[in-house]
Amino acid sequence: MLIQSLAFTLPALLLAPVPQPAAKEYRPMPGVKDKLARYASVRLTTDVSSLTPNERKMLPLLIDAAQQMDRIFWLEAWGEKQQFLAAIADPDARRYAEINYGPWDRLDNDQAFIQGVGEKPATANFYPHDLTKTDFEQFIAAHPADATAFKSEYTVIERGPGGQLVAVPYHQHFAEPVQAAVRSIRAAAALAEDPGFKRYLELRAAALESDNYQASDFAWLDMKDNTVDFVVGPIETYEDRLFGYKAAHEAYVLVKDKVWSKRLERYAAFLPELQRGLPVPDAYKKETPGSASDLNAYDAIYYAGDCNAGAKTIAINLPNDEQVQLKKGTRRLQLKNAMRAKFDKILVPIADQLIATDQRKHITFEAFFGDTMFHEVAHGLGIKSTINGKGTVRDALKEQAGALEEGKADILGLYMVTQLIKRGEWKDAAAMDHYVTFMAGIIRSVRFGASSAHGRANMACFNFFQQAGAFSVDSSGRYRVDEAKMEKAVEALAAKILKFQGDGDYDGVKAWSGESGKVSPALQAALHRLAKANIPVDIVFEQGASVLGLN
Repeated sequence: MLIQSLAFTLPALLLAPVPQPAAKEYRPMPGVKDKLARYASVRLTTDVSSLTPNERKMLPLLIDAAQQMDRIFWLEAWGEKQQFLAAIADPDARRYAEINYGPWDRLDNDQAFIQGVGEKPATANFYPHDLTKTDFEQFIAAHPADATAFKSEYTVIERGPGGQLVAVPYHQHFAEPVQAAVRSIRAAAALAEDPGFKRYLELRAAALESDNYQASDFAWLDMKDNTVDFVVGPIETYEDRLFGYKAAHEAYVLVKDKVWSKRLERYAAFLPELQRGLPVPDAYKKETPGSASDLNAYDAIYYAGDCNAGAKTIAINLPNDEQVQLKKGTRRLQLKNAMRAKFDKILVPIADQLIATDQRKHITFEAFFGDTMFHEVAHGLGIKSTINGKGTVRDALKEQAGALEEGKADILGLYMVTQLIKRGEWKDAAAMDHYVTFMAGIIRSVRFGASSAHGRANMACFNFFQQAGAFSVDSSGRYRVDEAKMEKAVEALAAKILKFQGDGDYDGVKAWSGESGKVSPALQAALHRLAKANIPVDIVFEQGASVLGLN
């Protein structure tokens, strides 16, 4: 439950919301009601009768903790939630603001749909809104001892007395909601019957209090037998459009699908072998990815914060910590119920409109599931540090790192599944099923817009494939995949992205993204066709303890 109190408003005041107009009411731009139709509503449920009594008792506690992450993300993305929503009289605009965590449309390149709020700041609320990249870099040059704290994923940059910049740790800045989350997580840990899950929850609660997440990340990777899972904390850095340094808060409450998980458990073991076969020189694949990580399928029953804003995630690959990844790999979580909803409500209708009639037989859920799964596995391929001394790929590429990494995972995922099919290791779908389903999936993700890292990555991929002749468009505006050219294009694009990352080529990535990350007139016509057909862009959830019948 969202709680309004003086203790909560103090952190919100430290993170001043975007400058707001003097009017007491926020008035919407025209057409907000139509925007709501971009989202198809989905109920997040699972069979809770299969859980133990203690597991059922844990779920509301984990949902309570997730709601605290939601409170924090509102502060990071905009400011105080309830005051803002209460000032929007129009119910459609208010609901759209709730979906977007603020007044900017995340599916329309962050265009404002509320009058008078201005452009969405690249800083979000992680930095002062008047801070420029030059200001930040000059401060670091003058105060090198502060560089680690200022670039940390877990600090907010503020102006102290006299305008001096200071870095405030998250656990201090968001003290009240963090402590509320910690109490709920520890209460859930007391109920946990699986020793690994109990240990993880205890360590994650401590991590939220200290902003030191490595121990809990290792504990999360060590869990194997837990049925209930919980991803919580500051994780992805997409909301920081200034540098891509700062992680935003989010949470998922999950229940494992043990039947589907059994099908997936063997594929992480192929990572070292596939790394050696990547289509780049040895210097760009010198790191050995961890292969102790696992793949599992889940029903998602609650999304909160960053992952619930705008376009919804359907698979997870964590932790993001490069040191943890190199030592133990990652875990890949496929959110099967959310994935199935997007396939049925969005991907199949897109294919009916835009894929050549005789190739629609290649649109399958197995291929969609596989493309999504191997996207997450592929995050473990390539290298995490540059080959020329520029530091980590994330540091070298700054705000360009997120979209390029998503593009890498898309392409290397398709590369992986192609190789595994050739070796007879992946038999759930044929290569052409994956290529055609991937093509429809590109168009689906492009609709997320340039404000989404996945959307930008898919626009660049689409344009690269078009130039390589991997697909053609017939006179009716439908897309046809060329299997042989698609395979070659996948290898060429994989090599391009891996070299960008290994070289830490910030200027090159920025130039390529600027050129390739644009929607062409032909693609825009296809997107207009989908909008005219009233096909949703994404999904929004009915979720919570009451939906699960746990209240």
